[in-house]
Amino acid sequence: MVVLLTSLWVMALAGEVSAHEMQPGIVDLRIEEDGIEIDLLMNVETRFAGIDASIYTDSNEAPEAEEYDRLRALLPQALTELTEDRWREIADGLQISGIGPLELVNVEVPLEALPELARESRLTFRAPVLDGVEAVQFGWAQSFGPLVVRQVRPDGVFAVLLRGGELSPELPVGGVFQEPAGEAFVRYVVEGFEHIIPKGLDHILFVLGLFFFALAWSPLLWQVTAFTVAHTVTLALATLGLITIPAAWMWLVEALIALSITYVAVENILRPKLGWWRPAIVFGFGLLHGLGFASVLGDLGLAQGQFLVSLIAFNIGVEIGQLAVILAAFVVLILAVQIARRVTHEGVEAWVEELPVMYRAVSLFGSITIAVIGAWWFIERAFL
Repeated sequence: MVVLLTSLWVMALAGEVSAHEMQPGIVDLRIEEDGIEIDLLMNVETRFAGIDASIYTDSNEAPEAEEYDRLRALLPQALTELTEDRWREIADGLQISGIGPLELVNVEVPLEALPELARESRLTFRAPVLDGVEAVQFGWAQSFGPLVVRQVRPDGVFAVLLRGGELSPELPVGGVFQEPAGEAFVRYVVEGFEHIIPKGLDHILFVLGLFFFALAWSPLLWQVTAFTVAHTVTLALATLGLITIPAAWMWLVEALIALSITYVAVENILRPKLGWWRPAIVFGFGLLHGLGFASVLGDLGLAQGQFLVSLIAFNIGVEIGQLAVILAAFVVLILAVQIARRVTHEGVEAWVEELPVMYRAVSLFGSITIAVIGAWWFIERAFL
C-alpha cells in the first residue's frame, strides 16, 4: 500500500505539468456532396518539432523538447505565419479517403496564451469530394497521437476517439453516421472506464479518500452512493445543455475538485466518523466531479440518436472504474496483512484482530499523502 501511494504521488506530480502535456487533437468534419470542411484543433508546435505523440505524452520527455519550447515561445503572429508556410507537414499526416487535394483556408492561433500552458491552434481545410463517393473515412498518422473525430451536421453529431493511425468508421456524405446501439454502449462504457483508469488520477485519489474513511462497508456504501448520484445528475444536466460552464471558468471547477480531494483526506484524519454531513459533503463534491466528466463528453460527444444509451454507458464505465479502484485498494490491504502474518508467524485470528489497527495506520498515511497532493493541485490550478 505504501508503494502504491508513493507511485500515485510521483504520478500526480508528473501528471500535472500541463505546460508540456500533449492533448488529443479534435477535428470537426462537415461532409457534403460538393466538398468537405475540416476544422482541426491541435498543438501545431508538437508537429513542427517532430515529437512522436504515440510515444511521448509530455514534450519534456522527448528528444525534441528544446525545439518544442522554442516554438512554444513564438508570438501568435509568428506561429500563424510559420503554420501557413509549413501546413503541408500536417496535411501530409492526415488520412482521408474519397477526397481531392486539400486547401488550407484559415489558421487561428490563440492571441492570449500563457507560456506555462499548452497552446491549441485551429486549422481549417477544404477539399472536394470525389464523384461517386458516398462515405469518407478520416484519421491521421500514428505519430500524431490520439484524435477525437466528430462529424457535425445540423441534424446531429457523431464522435469517436481514435488512436494515431486508426481510421474512423465510414462517415456518409450528406448525413451522419448511425452507430449500432450495442457498439455505442460498449464504446462509451470503455470511455467511461478509461476516464478513471488510467486517465483520472484526481478521481482515483478522491475514491481512495472515500475508501480510507472507514474499514466497514456501510460508510463506504453511503459515500459511494452519494458520489455516484451526484455526478450522474450534473453529467446528465451538463450533457443536455441545462448547465453550462464557460471554458474560461473550467480552471475553477478543476481547482475545486482538487480541494474536494484534500477535504475528504483531512476529514479522514481529524474526524473519521460517519455523520449526516459526510455523505452530504461527498454529494456536493460529486456535483463538481460530474462537471469534470461532462467536459470529457463535451469533446467526445454522444452517439447520434442514442443519447440515453451513451450517457448511461459512460456512467457505467465510470462506476466500474471507481469500483475497480476500491477493489484494488482492498486487495492490496489484504495482501499486506497476509505478508505480515507470514513474516511474524502469527495466526490468522491474531491478524484479523489487528486488521482495524493496521487499516487505521494505512489510512492515516494514505490520507496525509492524498491531502498533500490535493492541496498542491489546488494551489497550482487556482493560483499558478
